[in-house]
Amino acid sequence: MDVLDQKDKDYLLNSVRIINDFPKPGIVFRDITTLLNDKHAFKFLLNHLESRYAKYNLDFVVGIESRGFIFGSALADRLGVGFVPIRKPKKLPYITISQKYTLEYGIDEVQMHIDAFSRIKNAKVLLIDDLIATGGTAKASVELIKQTDANCIEACFLINLKELGGDKILSDLTSVYSVLEI
Repeated sequence: MDVLDQKDKDYLLNSVRIINDFPKPGIVFRDITTLLNDKHAFKFLLNHLESRYAKYNLDFVVGIESRGFIFGSALADRLGVGFVPIRKPKKLPYITISQKYTLEYGIDEVQMHIDAFSRIKNAKVLLIDDLIATGGTAKASVELIKQTDANCIEACFLINLKELGGDKILSDLTSVYSVLEI
């Protein structure tokens, strides 16, 4: 079950609520909370991800704030590896490293603890988040991981908004896997 067939993809996609014009007019928002509170859909997704990544011999799963924490920590537990959060500035209590990235109207930043992977040299890492759109946050997160000399083996997303091209930007840095593509 490394890759889902169309029936399974449709099952998961139908568990995600669509909200039009949120957070602003013209945006079609994919609300994953309905997948999370459907115990069968959430378990199905985690079974799939566990099956896919069990053979990767990962050392850590890294989740991007905040919905990546949900998928990442659950998957890390199933794989028996550590979980590392990537957060917005000034949210982590210890010494951090950071990576800035550009937005449509400005600059943002992600941070991680400087010693996140210090127990394992050249750690094998999976990056995970709920959605990839333009790819800015994900790209900055992979670059942040690389600052530590860890290897980002793959970046995984529940949903890829294909027309925004974030997966193409990210694929220059690491392999990209999306459970669902819209």
